[in-house]
Amino acid sequence: MATIKAIAPAKVNLTLHVTGQRADGYHLLDSLVVFAGVSDQLTATIAPDMRISVNGPFSIGVPTDEGNLMMRAADALRIARGVDKGAMLTLEKHLPHAAGIGSGSSDAAITLAMLAELWQVDPLPATAPEVVALGADVPVCLRAPNPTRMSGIGDVLASVPQLPPCAIVLVRPRVDVPTGQVFNSMTDKNGAPMTPLPEGADHDAFVNWLKAQRNDMQAAAEKIAPEISEVIAKLESLPGVSVAGMSGSGASCYGLVKDMATARHVARIVQVSKMDWWVAPAEVLGTGQVF
Repeated sequence: MATIKAIAPAKVNLTLHVTGQRADGYHLLDSLVVFAGVSDQLTATIAPDMRISVNGPFSIGVPTDEGNLMMRAADALRIARGVDKGAMLTLEKHLPHAAGIGSGSSDAAITLAMLAELWQVDPLPATAPEVVALGADVPVCLRAPNPTRMSGIGDVLASVPQLPPCAIVLVRPRVDVPTGQVFNSMTDKNGAPMTPLPEGADHDAFVNWLKAQRNDMQAAAEKIAPEISEVIAKLESLPGVSVAGMSGSGASCYGLVKDMATARHVARIVQVSKMDWWVAPAEVLGTGQVF
C-alpha cells in the first residue's frame, strides 16, 4: 500500500498591501510571499474513505472532520477529477494555526499535490476555481517553495526576480488575531501596490526595497494585539536583524537576517527573554543555499 510523505512549509508575507475591496467583499491584495524551512509533516495512504489523524505540538484545536481544510481540499480534488478512492491523511502539526503563516493553507495545498499523486490524477492548477475557493493563501502555497508575488484575491500569481540568500526568525506571541476582525478594523483599504522588486538585488538592496513596502494589516492587528508591537520592537533591537515585520494578519512576525547562524543566534536570544513565545529560525526557501 503506497504511502506518500511531504512537508507543508510556513508561508510568510514579507509584504502585504491591501489595494481595494470588491463588491462581493473580497479584499484585493499585493504581497511578496516566501516560504520558510519550518513545516508541518503530512502523509497520505490509500483508504476506502476519507479520514484524517492529527498529532504534534500544535494539534490541539485542529478539526478532524470537514472543518479541516485538508479534508475540503481532498473533496475538491475528488469531485474535480471523479475519484472514487479515499485516503488516510496524517498531519503532524509543528506550525501554530491561525497565526498569519498560512499553515492550514499550506497543509491543504500539499494535500492536493499528495493526493493527485496517490490517486494518479492530474493535479489542480493553482488558479483553478476549486483551489481559489479554498482560501486566499491556498493557490500561492501550491507554488512552494518558490517566492511568489500574490495579487488579486490570491488568484493572481507571478514569479519574482531571484532573491538573495537569507534566513528568517519567526516569532508568534501567545495571542490570536482573527483575520476578519483585522480587516474590519482597517480604516484604509485602497493602498498603493508594491513597487517593482529589483533584479539581481543583494541582501542590502533587497532589505532597502523591503523597508519601503508595507503590511497594511499591521496597524489594525497591533491595536487588537499590542504584543505584536512588542515582538517587532524586540526583533528590531537585535544585531543581525535586517528588517522586521508582521506576516499576514498576524500574530506571527518575522526578522530577516543574512544567514542561518545569525537566525539561530537571534532565536536563542528571543527564546530566553520570552519563554512563552513560539520562536523558529529557518532558511528562506528558494533563494539559494544558506549556511
